[in-house]
Amino acid sequence: MGRGTDTRDMKIETKTPDYSLVSDPRAWWLLAASAIALELTALWFQYGMGLDPCVMCVYERLAVFGLFFAGLIGALGPRRAILRWPGYLVWALSAGWGLLLALEHVGFQSDESGAMSCSFLPNFPSWLKLEEWLPALFLPTGYCDDVQWQWLGVTMAEWMVVVFAVYLVILLGVLAIEVRRLRSA
Repeated sequence: MGRGTDTRDMKIETKTPDYSLVSDPRAWWLLAASAIALELTALWFQYGMGLDPCVMCVYERLAVFGLFFAGLIGALGPRRAILRWPGYLVWALSAGWGLLLALEHVGFQSDESGAMSCSFLPNFPSWLKLEEWLPALFLPTGYCDDVQWQWLGVTMAEWMVVVFAVYLVILLGVLAIEVRRLRSA
């Protein structure tokens, strides 16, 4: 067979590079970008469509900002556990808190007796007066039980239940990948 190398002595390298979704900064940037997209959508509803956010909307907005910060934390060092795990923690706390808020918000909207109601003003700590510092984002002007928008028969609060649940399911999948990766190491 002409010139060439003897293939009998060649070893084929089958080991793939140490790549994992959890260590890819693009995955973390996607988390941050999806949260920013939700925030921009909320601002469009508020300023573009004239819908008034209630105090629960404002709290849910803060939870979405938490998801944005989780993405930033993870994107800063996705190959370093010292940054990745705090990113997971902020992700879990933000999505879990957001889900609880959205479920409570749905409860306010579905209560026909009017017995359930929320405060008109947010209850941020005295050292974090977001409604004063950033009123365009965090000052509520609406009522929690007011259904101002629906799509496919689902209210905005119900959509936020879906959104936060999806973030949690994705986190569980990512953590499963992480655990599998740690076990194989």
